[in-house]
Amino acid sequence: MATGILLVGGFGTRLKPLTDEYPKPMLPVAGLPVTEHQILAAKKAGIHTLVLATSYLADIFTPYFGDGSKWGMKILYAVEKEPLGTGGAIANAAQLLGRDVPVVIFNGDVLSRHSIADQIAFHVANKADATLHLIDVEDARAFGCVPTDKDGRVTAFLEKMDNPVTNSINAGCYVFSPEVIDQIPLGKVISVERETFPALVESGRPVFGYKEQSYWLDVGTPAALFKGSRDLIEGEFQAMPGTTIAPSAVITGGTSIGAGSTIAAGVILDDCIIGDGVTIGAGANLTHCFIAHGTEIAPGTIKRGHYLSKKLDLPISL
Repeated sequence: MATGILLVGGFGTRLKPLTDEYPKPMLPVAGLPVTEHQILAAKKAGIHTLVLATSYLADIFTPYFGDGSKWGMKILYAVEKEPLGTGGAIANAAQLLGRDVPVVIFNGDVLSRHSIADQIAFHVANKADATLHLIDVEDARAFGCVPTDKDGRVTAFLEKMDNPVTNSINAGCYVFSPEVIDQIPLGKVISVERETFPALVESGRPVFGYKEQSYWLDVGTPAALFKGSRDLIEGEFQAMPGTTIAPSAVITGGTSIGAGSTIAAGVILDDCIIGDGVTIGAGANLTHCFIAHGTEIAPGTIKRGHYLSKKLDLPISL
């Protein structure tokens, strides 16, 4: 058994303009918000209680997720008045949780198919203070790397370097023992990656790396978000319940269409992310476009690489 904290308070600066109106964890990927994919993964792992650590556009989360009963779990909310960093957010959110089981921490912009249940079991078996999910990448120069010994114990946290000593990197899902979280200063800006983890290792505390080479993607840029959505779709497109698509519409490139949308005759969609309740008029031709919830696209509209909403029409850098 375990509880969880989802770190969903970031500004999503790299995702602009997609995050001008929505927090990045609420952006749809294959028809569902990134956070919902994480909630489903948490439920599969047996996690029964989750705290969403929110800050930027915090009021968008609660109407969608409510108390969590729709997903058969309990969802709570810890709202930061000012951003506290990853460590500060964890300490703040943990005030809503008990201290009897491990706590799983999810970064809000990561899609992963690794076994969270196995990571928790690995953490418990090693009597660890903290256990990080690690993956190996071909080129670790763009990341900080995390070397481990033969038993999987983390030996250092290293910043980006031209010649990494290992290709193992932090994949953004952590299991903490509750007593370790209690040692993070409350109400202060703390980075768990730059401060908490290195301090634990330097003091000889048991910090382990759980290695599993599964699907993993940081969806922190528009290009990555589109890739993540395509990766989760089987076939040319996916439409959520309640959507109506005219027989003459042509939809390709892993396009995802949210619930309750209407796609009119002669529409062409290629590699698009379409929100809920969207109406696309006849003959519109959209490529690599993100269409926000509730947007109406006029008939005959031609756009390539744009963010479109009720208020905005801005280019996307893909």
